Amino acid sequence: MNILVTGGAGYIGSHLVKQLGDLSNHNITIIDNLSTGFRENILYGDFIEADLSNFNLIEGIFKAKKFDVIFHFAASIIVSESMKNPIKYYMNNSTNTLNLINLALKYNIKKFIFSSTAAVYGEPNIEGSINESTTLNPINPYGYSKLLSERALIDSAKVKKDFKYVIFRYFNVAGADIDLRIGQSTADATHLIQIASECVSKKRDKMYIFGDDYKTPDGTCIRDYIHVDDLASAHIEALNFLDTNDSNIFNCGYCRGYSVKEVIESVKRVSNSNFKVEIGKRREGDPTKLVADNSKILKMMNWKPKYDNLELISQTAIDWAKKIR
Repeated sequence: MNILVTGGAGYIGSHLVKQLGDLSNHNITIIDNLSTGFRENILYGDFIEADLSNFNLIEGIFKAKKFDVIFHFAASIIVSESMKNPIKYYMNNSTNTLNLINLALKYNIKKFIFSSTAAVYGEPNIEGSINESTTLNPINPYGYSKLLSERALIDSAKVKKDFKYVIFRYFNVAGADIDLRIGQSTADATHLIQIASECVSKKRDKMYIFGDDYKTPDGTCIRDYIHVDDLASAHIEALNFLDTNDSNIFNCGYCRGYSVKEVIESVKRVSNSNFKVEIGKRREGDPTKLVADNSKILKMMNWKPKYDNLELISQTAIDWAKKIR
C-alpha cells in the first residue's frame, strides 16, 4: 500500500511510522513541517518537509504518490494556546484537514484515519467514563477545531460511499517507544508525564500543578493515560478494520483515571527522585476529568493494549528523557 502519514515526524506519528516499518513492506510517505517534529524520529519511509497549508504543493504530492490511505496526525494541540490564538487552531487543524479530505475524495483514496481528541467532549456531566455517544461540547478552540474536522469526515463519507474513516479520540498519550528508539522530544513539553520526567533528568528544576481546587478527591484534574506504542498499534488495527467494516469512531484510552498528583507521585516513585513541585493557577480550558470508556474499541477492533501500567509508562518516559538529556 501507498501510505501517507501527516505529522509523521511528531510524537505519535513517528511511533506509527516505526510500527508500520517494523511490520510491513508498505510504501510510507511522511509530510511534516518540523515545527514540533524531528527528522531523526523518522525511522522508515520517504520524508517530505512541507506545510499542509501549501495546498498546491500538497496536491502535487497526491498526484505523484497515488496514496491508498491517509493517517492524519499533523495538528496544533496545546489547549491553553488555543484559548489565546484560536485562529491558528482553526487554520492548522480544521482548514488543513478539510483540504486533505477534499484531496482524498478527489484522488479516490478509500481510507482516512484521523487523530481527534477527548477535548471534543468538553466537560462531561457524568460520574463515570466517557463513551463515544457522550454529548460533544468542546470548551476550547482546540476541541472545536477537531470536532469540525470530525464532522467533515462524517459528512463526506455519507456522500461518497466507498470513502471510509476511523476517528480516534485520544485521551492523554505518554511514554516512549519500549525499545527507546524514539520518544517525545518536543522542547517546552506540555504533557504532564514528560514534564515530570524532565524534572527527573534535570532538564527542569521544578514543575507546576495547575490548580488543586477541582472537585476531585485530591483537588487535581483526572486523566486517562495511554502508552504511545499502544496508541500507534490501534492505528494499524484500524487499517485492517476498514477492510471489512464501515466507518467508526473510537475512544483510545485504558478506562482508568489518575489525578495529576497521582501521576507525579508515580514518576517520583519509579525514579526515586523528589523533584520540586509547586501549585499554580488553573489553566483556562482544562476540564476536571476525562476518562475513556474503551469498551467499544476492545469489542469491535482486534486491539489489545500491552502497556496499561502507569509506572511502566512513567519509566519509559523517564528513560527517554535521560537518553536525550
